[in-house]
Amino acid sequence: MSLPSVEVLEAHHSFPGPYMFKVIGVADGRFTGRVIAQVRDELGLEQDPPYTLRNTPKGNHVAITLEPECDSPQQVLAIYSRLMGVDGMVMLL
Repeated sequence: MSLPSVEVLEAHHSFPGPYMFKVIGVADGRFTGRVIAQVRDELGLEQDPPYTLRNTPKGNHVAITLEPECDSPQQVLAIYSRLMGVDGMVMLL
């Protein structure tokens, strides 16, 4: 997966501000927790960032949309890096 550059992020988003991540992965009952934990750890949050879930029709996969408050493009890239390593991750948008 090719990550956006700092320049692209700065051109299309205002920082600090919310940034939307979409992660699709295996619905194994723990995937959502692993994804949220990575975002919380990277941002040093005590509570979960805003997120929504949507299961695929057959229930094999789950789509997670997260919108944490990010301070900089570098923080967005750090979150992407963490999410790419989450066990069970199929796609990251």
